[in-house]
Amino acid sequence: MTYDYPHLTVTVRDGVATVLIDNPPINLMTSGLFRSLAKVSVDLSKDDEVRVVVLRSANPEFFIAHFDVTAILEFPTNGEAVEEPELGGFDRMCEAYRTMDKVTIVELRGRVGGGGAELSSACDMRFGDLETFQWNQMEVPLGILPGGGGTQRIPRLIGIGRAMEVVLGADDVDAETAERWGFLNRAMSGDSLSAYVDALATRIASFPPAAVREAKRAVNASVERSLDEGLKYESYLFQVLLRDVDAQPSMRQYLDAGGQTRDVELRIGSVMGELFDT
Repeated sequence: MTYDYPHLTVTVRDGVATVLIDNPPINLMTSGLFRSLAKVSVDLSKDDEVRVVVLRSANPEFFIAHFDVTAILEFPTNGEAVEEPELGGFDRMCEAYRTMDKVTIVELRGRVGGGGAELSSACDMRFGDLETFQWNQMEVPLGILPGGGGTQRIPRLIGIGRAMEVVLGADDVDAETAERWGFLNRAMSGDSLSAYVDALATRIASFPPAAVREAKRAVNASVERSLDEGLKYESYLFQVLLRDVDAQPSMRQYLDAGGQTRDVELRIGSVMGELFDT
C-alpha cells in the first residue's frame, strides 16, 4: 500500500511504514516538507496496520539539510520575546514521532543538520551510513540556536559536554564519532545499512504489538520520571501485558519451541526472530 504526500512517499508492508523524503535539491525542511511530515505523523499514529515507521531519504547526499533559513527570517520579531505556555508546531511534530504507539527508526545517509537532526533525535533509533553521514548543528553561527528541540534532546542522547561541542562548535560530526557518542545506534556501510534497518523494522513489527507499544512507553519513562516512579510504572505496564491476549500464547509458543533448553538459549537472539516469523 502506498500513500503520497508533498515531498514524501509512504509505503506500508508487513506492518512497516517506510517514509521516503524527497524535496530536491537538498531536502531542505521547508514549510511544505514540515507540513507533510506532521500530517504523516498523525496519519500513521492512527493506522492500526502500522507497527514500525522508518524514515529515509531519496537523496543519498542529504537526509534533511536543515530548516529553511529564508522562512526563519520571516518569523515575527515585534514585541518582547515570551515563553509560550504550549509547544510550538515543530516541537509537536517531533513529539508525535517520539510518543506515537509505533517504533520510529531513522536511516541517515549523507548530511543531516538543524531541524533534520532534531527530528531524528526525537525518534526511537538512528542508524547512519559509515561513509557519507555528516551531522551539523549550524544554528549558532547564524546568530540563533537549535529551536526544534536540539538543545534538549541532544544532551539526553550524548551528554551535556558533547552537546555543547556540537551546538556551539557547529562543526561536522562523522558517523564513527556519532556512534561512539550515542547519537547513532550503529554506523554501517553501504547496502548493509538499509538491509539492517529493514530487517530490524520487520523483526519488531512481527512481535506482539502491545508488548512493543508498552515496552517503548516504559523505556521513554526512564527519562521522564524519577527512578522510583519509573520502576513503579514499569511494574504496572508488566501487569497490563500479562493480561494482554498475546502474552500467554507467545510464552507457550516459546516453551513449545524448546525455550529454557540449552540448545535454544545459546541462540536466543535468532530464536526470538524465528518465533514470530510466520
